[in-house]
Amino acid sequence: MLNNIGPAGFIIIAVVVLVLFGRGKVSALMGEVGKGITSFKKGLKDGSEEIEKTSDEDGVTNARDITPENDKDKV
Repeated sequence: MLNNIGPAGFIIIAVVVLVLFGRGKVSALMGEVGKGITSFKKGLKDGSEEIEKTSDEDGVTNARDITPENDKDKV
């Protein structure tokens, strides 16, 4: 679906969004998107650091069972 839009289509869509929402709302939205991307990258980094921290010296990762107690006997 997006393969047929092209650069001119993206410019038209950007102009329509800018007219509908205004510069202030669009810039605020882009700021929130940037914060979300930064938070996502930080979460990935923290997760990989936690995995590295819980691994043994021989490279085997210690898995933790986080299944709720009432669901452990279900398959």
